[in-house]
Amino acid sequence: MKMNEFADIHPEVREALASGTPVVALESTIISHGMPYPQNLTTSRNCERLVREQGAVPATTAVINGRIKIGVTPEDLNILAEAKSVAKLSRRDMAAVIANGGNGATTVAAAMMMADMAGIKVFATGGIGGVHRGVEHSWDISADLQELASTPVCVVCAGVKSILDIGKTLEYLETMGVPVLAMGSRNFPAFFTRNSGFKADYAAHEAKDVARLLFVKEKLGLRGGVLVGNPIAEEYAMDEAVIGEAVNRAVQEAEEKGIHGKDSTPFLLQRVVELTGGDSLKSNMELVYSNCRLAAKIAVELAKMKD
Repeated sequence: MKMNEFADIHPEVREALASGTPVVALESTIISHGMPYPQNLTTSRNCERLVREQGAVPATTAVINGRIKIGVTPEDLNILAEAKSVAKLSRRDMAAVIANGGNGATTVAAAMMMADMAGIKVFATGGIGGVHRGVEHSWDISADLQELASTPVCVVCAGVKSILDIGKTLEYLETMGVPVLAMGSRNFPAFFTRNSGFKADYAAHEAKDVARLLFVKEKLGLRGGVLVGNPIAEEYAMDEAVIGEAVNRAVQEAEEKGIHGKDSTPFLLQRVVELTGGDSLKSNMELVYSNCRLAAKIAVELAKMKD
């Protein structure tokens, strides 16, 4: 473990890592910035429960009172769910929030950093950040992609958030040498819908396939992460036309209001929830649950290979 003086690892997580028990890292931006209260708290608790049901230990990541937390307490979850002054943490924000003794919710990038710090190899989230629409004017590219290029953690998601430019995001990942897998077929998912119209590099048909790739990649000494696109279940997927219209309108409103950078994703997701009458929130919760189950299965299979 590459821990430091600013980090605390939860005793349960520490014991699991020491004994070889599979562990799954979880982010916390979905709690503080991705969903309204109390759905955010319910979702975070359910994520931890679902990871345990598959035989792994959950490690929700955050910064609480200036301390990196790899594995949080119920009290920490309440702070993340209810507090109004929780920062949205990416790599660039980590030192500032810790230095000021603040609270921070982890994005994909920050959660990957913390997972790697503790030696956790598998991480579950809803969707990753990526290249924003209109990037040729804004140059708005999520730090999640650079983290995937350099940090050896497997990220299980429902695809790139549909508010983004999925094609350009996949091109960026290809350039940076990040393997992209899709579960069930090579059709890469689009968060609220099952097919983005773009192909992943490889198809994986079960958790063991992903674990085998991770095992070989580590043995080869290759740096960087792996991205696994796990399509939302058919019964929870949204109509492509409905979600497309909502996303396009939300993006237009963000442009008109001058909202950009790390403020854009929370705004866009909230507006999509409003424009879909709350339907997208239900889909968001269900796709996160599915990703947590899959990530735990991958972690369990990977632990078997390392025995």
